[in-house]
Amino acid sequence: MSESGSMRAAVVVGGTRGIGFEVAAKMAQAGAGVVVNGRDDAAVDEAVAKLTAAGHRAVGVAGSAAEDVVAERAVRTCVESFGAVDVLVNCAGTAEPEGSSILNVSTEQWRSLLDAHLTTAFATCRAAAPLMVARGGGSIVNTSSFAYLGDYGGTGYAAGKGAVTSLTLAIAAELKEHGVRANVVCPGARTRLSSGPEYEAKIRELHRRGLLDELSMRGALDAPPAEYAAQLYLFLAGPRAREVTGQIFIAAGNFVGRFDRPTPSILGYRDHTDAPPWDLDELHRMIVPDVVRR
Repeated sequence: MSESGSMRAAVVVGGTRGIGFEVAAKMAQAGAGVVVNGRDDAAVDEAVAKLTAAGHRAVGVAGSAAEDVVAERAVRTCVESFGAVDVLVNCAGTAEPEGSSILNVSTEQWRSLLDAHLTTAFATCRAAAPLMVARGGGSIVNTSSFAYLGDYGGTGYAAGKGAVTSLTLAIAAELKEHGVRANVVCPGARTRLSSGPEYEAKIRELHRRGLLDELSMRGALDAPPAEYAAQLYLFLAGPRAREVTGQIFIAAGNFVGRFDRPTPSILGYRDHTDAPPWDLDELHRMIVPDVVRR
């Protein structure tokens, strides 16, 4: 953030389409200079052209931000073009391959999914965080998904999103004393990854298998425009959220929510200095009824 507390410069990874582009547009409308990153050169050029045609300040950096050289170039370009990096937003992502599960996923698919989500967030945060710390402030907003709960099956997508969530919470804890904030958004919006016949068939199949309830299925099939989710990113990036860090938010159309942080519940306790380990019958009595109740 600048001394006045307003957004001056932002890097938006995955900013060429969908939620990422809407986030970049809102950042630009709020007065920030924006670096738009995406893997496709033409898409980057098109996004930057749209923003500059509207009178905003924007430059592009093409390439996969999972690669250190691209992540570092995006951050360096932000500093060189706009004087700082106040905000980093990670919206890059790719869908799980059709029909992918632990029964058939390839190592190549697994690594590709982790790179698209986790490695991208890691590389860009590692590039931006030291500069934010040196300036005494900044905001990181990373993108996760309801899928991180594991409820919908899959492999690398769920694992990558879960890892992004944990990474962001760790960054928030580590950088809080330096005035740098980090939060997570789990968005729901109609984008190229969440529309079309294949997507709709996948959602209906998840419902058929009992992995998606009726209400969630209908919401997924009638997702709102990306701009609805983008508004929460803008808020978290800005000075009005200066006290908010280490949180997991939901932005799905008219629904804004927050995941409570997991806390342990004690199923049993014994003092190891005067009692043996739990035997199998005792563990069964403690664990099984509790799991069934839930």
